[in-house]
Amino acid sequence: MVRIGFDGRVYKTFRGPKAEDRFANEVRVLKYLADRSCPFVPVLLEVDPVKLKIVTTSCGSRVDYLDSSRMAELFVELEQYGVRHEDQAMRNVTYRQSDGRFCLIDFEFAKIFEDSSSHAAE
Repeated sequence: MVRIGFDGRVYKTFRGPKAEDRFANEVRVLKYLADRSCPFVPVLLEVDPVKLKIVTTSCGSRVDYLDSSRMAELFVELEQYGVRHEDQAMRNVTYRQSDGRFCLIDFEFAKIFEDSSSHAAE
């Protein structure tokens, strides 16, 4: 369940099958990407493991259409930071008007590469 607050923050509560695993994975991936200064993903602001809730910055508004080649480029760009999204759908692409940047959201199923330095060179 996701809602955007009046403060512009995104509030996400994990429910359903494997909610704890999906919560833990999204937190781990967002922290990993923050450590690598990835500029086109949400920034994790708060984590509540008891309520399975996170609060992040907003990465803009949902995108209704994006050329398939541009969308593919965006997910490949993420892999340069050592993460494969694993849910490459339009619903996970946003547009941040402040800097004209397409961004990615929803990292519940994302995978961190074991050796991202060798993958980035491919």
